[in-house]
Amino acid sequence: MPDTGRSSSSFRHDAHAILQFAGPLAVNNLVLAGMMLTNTVMAGRLGSGPLAGVAVGGSYYQMFWLFGLGILMSISPIVAHAYGAGRDSEVGRRFRQGLWLSQMLAVPLVGGLLCVVPVLNWFGTDPRAIPHAAGYVHAMCFGMPAMLAFLAHRYTSEGIGWTRPVMYTALIGLSVNLAGNLLLTRGSFGIPSLGATGCGIATALAYWSMLATMHIYQRRHAIYARFGLFEHFEHPDPASLREILALGLPIAGSVVSEGGLFAVAALLMSTLGTEIVAAHQIAISYASAMFMIPLALHSATTIHVGHQAGRGDFAGARRAGWAGIAMCGMIMALSSLVVLQARHGIAAAYTADAKVRTLAAGLLLFVAIFQIPDGLQVGTAGALRGFKDAKIPMALNFAAYWLVGFPLAWWFGIHMGVGPSGIWTGLIAGLFTCAVLLIWRYERTSRHALAAQSAST
Repeated sequence: MPDTGRSSSSFRHDAHAILQFAGPLAVNNLVLAGMMLTNTVMAGRLGSGPLAGVAVGGSYYQMFWLFGLGILMSISPIVAHAYGAGRDSEVGRRFRQGLWLSQMLAVPLVGGLLCVVPVLNWFGTDPRAIPHAAGYVHAMCFGMPAMLAFLAHRYTSEGIGWTRPVMYTALIGLSVNLAGNLLLTRGSFGIPSLGATGCGIATALAYWSMLATMHIYQRRHAIYARFGLFEHFEHPDPASLREILALGLPIAGSVVSEGGLFAVAALLMSTLGTEIVAAHQIAISYASAMFMIPLALHSATTIHVGHQAGRGDFAGARRAGWAGIAMCGMIMALSSLVVLQARHGIAAAYTADAKVRTLAAGLLLFVAIFQIPDGLQVGTAGALRGFKDAKIPMALNFAAYWLVGFPLAWWFGIHMGVGPSGIWTGLIAGLFTCAVLLIWRYERTSRHALAAQSAST
């Protein structure tokens, strides 16, 4: 259990540090969720077919994107440890190798995305949604290399605790995405509506704008000068790449385990009809938007814990982790209350279709239930990554989501014929299980690190 003797002043100190890092990241995450919200709303105004296409196509795209995201996420704790220990030149080296890795990952990920049509046909997706989903995913392929390169820039900046530029780039990306949607999805200035494909093109252009903005910022701002991010060309180094992958692959496994479950849940929904898919997309879109705040706290917790651990202060790192976990749980508890009170209004904001709106309001009740364990598990994952603990958490994530969550979602939702509520019951079971297992792991990991330090002194 957490140290009950921890003083309130220690919690305030850790909370303040985490919030300083998390503020710009929360804006960034909410803006990125705003891109998906923009795509959803724009597609929803065109009918249930394009909306279902964005939902299914977005879920398919997400499985590949999350894998790349998880691997590159390892740059943040690696850089945080180097920064905390004062190894500035290592920060620049990690960045350059991370940039190489991002483009190496882009090749197989784009290849997987191009297989969207046969995969959806094999899965039994409603044929009316497949053309819209394929157009959306094919357009998003263009943005994948840019997004991965952006992540290498972003996680390097996060690792040194400088999160402000991440917020700026996201705001620019949202502006480009919104303008692109108005121009390409709705159709303006003589350009015909491209439907779901237009949503994908707009988002891909936004990703390129974010990469360009972040790259220029890091080249010009004085705070990065000491790290020599761009001081010389550097060939790929197999040893450095293996070190990033050693931490990144387990993180990717954890991220894909959770994200993949939600993506597969959307594909299960796609077998039940376009109206149900549209309602599910509304519920998951809102849930994803609210999740952006604890996700920012997750990243900030990784940074703060990593800095403390890099300095050799494992007691401080342990306290920082518990503070981040508590903050994520409290934020999501508040969000659950909001959903309970405003679910009908939330659904109405997305669509004018009465049937879809009624279905979505019902599914938002499930969103309110799972938000607290979702906040606890993501906060704990961030604390564990600050300790560079990823392999066992990956196994725990897999067990929770694929040995508990997915079987129950399929059993109740499809086999028993309960439908959307049955699928969401499985999702909730997986999240509760994951939260319990990860909290147990953090208690064990942080206590062992502290004991090892005490034994060596």
